[in-house]
Amino acid sequence: MAITTKESLSGFIASDPDLTFTVNGDARFYARVRQEHFQREDSGSFTKLESTFTDLVMFRKSAERAYAQFQKDDAFIAEGETRTYAQTVNGEEVQRDQFVASRVGHDNNITTYDVDRSRPDRNAGRDTTERESAGQDPVAAATAEREAQLEPEPAVASVAAAAGPGTLAR
Repeated sequence: MAITTKESLSGFIASDPDLTFTVNGDARFYARVRQEHFQREDSGSFTKLESTFTDLVMFRKSAERAYAQFQKDDAFIAEGETRTYAQTVNGEEVQRDQFVASRVGHDNNITTYDVDRSRPDRNAGRDTTERESAGQDPVAAATAEREAQLEPEPAVASVAAAAGPGTLAR
């Protein structure tokens, strides 16, 4: 079996990361990123060249994790793909590139950090029936989980009314 590879991008977070949500309710991480470039001289020294910038985006749970873990000036390595999209700037349509990452981590050549090797329980918050159905039909389980997330939460007024007269919920 062949080894699966993807594009990679390394650099620095150049802006304060932003977490927004799409019209479908999916989390979206955005940061402007900078790549530094150097030229090796005949003497063995390096000359710093002009930096380049692009957009880094991530979606869903990965976006939430990235937002919690990254800040401006962090060195990173990301896996994903480059996409080109059209944007209107000053009334003119221009093509821009962005890197859509599926994974991102701190660059250990530049960043010192401690590793927490404990694994989060992927089934935390699910009942036994959901875990069993996830093992039998992962597509159905994922669909059911997504549909449950889309159901609106009960209104505060109905919660207070259910508590009984004279009870004030805070």
